[in-house]
Amino acid sequence: MANITFIESNGTVHRCDIPTGWSLMKGAVNQGVPGIVAECGGACVCATCHIRVAPEWQDRLPAIEALERDTLDFALDPGEGSRLACQITVQPELEGLVVHVPAEQAG
Repeated sequence: MANITFIESNGTVHRCDIPTGWSLMKGAVNQGVPGIVAECGGACVCATCHIRVAPEWQDRLPAIEALERDTLDFALDPGEGSRLACQITVQPELEGLVVHVPAEQAG
């Protein structure tokens, strides 16, 4: 289990305890984080779980793979630190991870 912080574009903070082995997307949806829509259910084809990883965490995550990079082309306003929450698996070393939900996905 790791405590992950999701920050909405309006500054609302959601601290979520997410089980090891779950994706960030599954944890966010399970705990009702606004803006993590996950239309494809984690198949990496829709980009509706687009997040921006806080700068201090970007180098600590597994490298982005080609499918995720290609799918991010469908995200609204991808930029520095953009990732898909469905492609990041929670591990104990992610305790304290901070991610931002883009304004374009606000609920």
